[in-house]
Amino acid sequence: MSSERSESVVHTHSSTSSTVTHSQPVLSNVEKGLPPPQADPTPVAFPEGGLQGWLTVLGGALVCFCGFGVVQSFGVYQDYYTRVHLNNRTPSQVSWIGSVQVFLLFALGIPAGKLFDDGRFRLCIGAGSAIFVFSSFMLSLAKPQQYYQYFLAQGVGMGTGMGLMFLPAVSVTSHYFRARRSLAMGIVVAGSSIGAVIHPIILNNTFGRPDGFAWGVRYTAFLDAGLLIAANVLMKTRLPPKPSKLRPKQVLKEFFTSDKPYILYAAGSFLVVWGLYVPFFYLQLFTALHGVSSVLVTYSISIMNVSSIFGRIVPNLLADRYQASEPHAVMIPSTMITAGLVFALLGATTTAGTVVFGILYGFFSGAFVSLASPAAASFSTKPDMSDVGLRVGVIATVMGFASLTGNPIAGALLSPPHYTWWRPLLFSTLVMLSGCLLLLFSRNSQIKRRKEGGVSR
Repeated sequence: MSSERSESVVHTHSSTSSTVTHSQPVLSNVEKGLPPPQADPTPVAFPEGGLQGWLTVLGGALVCFCGFGVVQSFGVYQDYYTRVHLNNRTPSQVSWIGSVQVFLLFALGIPAGKLFDDGRFRLCIGAGSAIFVFSSFMLSLAKPQQYYQYFLAQGVGMGTGMGLMFLPAVSVTSHYFRARRSLAMGIVVAGSSIGAVIHPIILNNTFGRPDGFAWGVRYTAFLDAGLLIAANVLMKTRLPPKPSKLRPKQVLKEFFTSDKPYILYAAGSFLVVWGLYVPFFYLQLFTALHGVSSVLVTYSISIMNVSSIFGRIVPNLLADRYQASEPHAVMIPSTMITAGLVFALLGATTTAGTVVFGILYGFFSGAFVSLASPAAASFSTKPDMSDVGLRVGVIATVMGFASLTGNPIAGALLSPPHYTWWRPLLFSTLVMLSGCLLLLFSRNSQIKRRKEGGVSR
């Protein structure tokens, strides 16, 4: 009888368990009309380096050496075009060549970022390398006073190649680094400063010779071709592609309607970049017109970019000490100092003044350039970082529109042939300080959301 009672209890317990097991999904899925619950994505583990991780960083640095390094060397072209090859054009018109180049480098961030997130990294890097090298050789064939040839080859062609390469080369480091992401991205972007040291030296030492422009550009094109081949071999992705089911328009709507810290960051970045590149475009012309020694004129851009190498690594080391979510803590004060230095250029009319300005501006401006991408990545809302490419790409595009107009505005304010320098320098200083204010609001908003349990990382 005891056995029958036990069997009855067991049967009752089994029936109850069966009932509970089968009734719960019915209530949650059918009666409530909800989809089955899904587990949260498992956060991805990051190796924080490794051989392939550091090889990828090296490859990214080579891409920046060739692409962004040319952008930061445009001051050499600006000076040479204004005084020699395109002396029938105003400084503002000449600066449109470099501005379109920078614009495309940044503005192609959204399509390049989307392709990167969709697993098309090789397509971006390979196609970008080919377009960039081809356009470089075409620039060497441009004839004096033929503005459209320089504009198409250097502005449109080289800018398109840069735009396809730059963001994927920087973003791929996020596959290998998290805690040390700012440092890794800083090393990648520091490659641009090294390139901006080497390119001006080659160009300035060849432009003064017969056929010097053509061969100077070809020398740099051959150098860039070899380095880009190496970069394509060295860089590899690690994480599987995470194609977004949302269209870019939907993603942009999400970013700019529900993410207040990100909106403020985008607006602040626009204003900072509006004025940031004025010294990179006009420093060599400034020193030449103020009677600084010809040797220093030749090396003024290189001095600034040597200092920028350290400016793109040291601040990133400090940012990592605040963890990957706090690059703003270093970027904002560095950018405020940069803004003040722009106006200080007015007093740098001697050899010593030019050297001091170049060292200081190169260092502090490098902090914003190298920390802009880690700062944008810190707004990622995905545990697997699958939206990093698009988020960084959107910010890059915003900065592209700023760079498109900032330098031509400065050139117009310069008012040649009298060259009223305080106007463009004051413009640059004010817009950068305004941008710093918005970046500060962005950081405070992000910290507040994190404390309230938001998703900013």
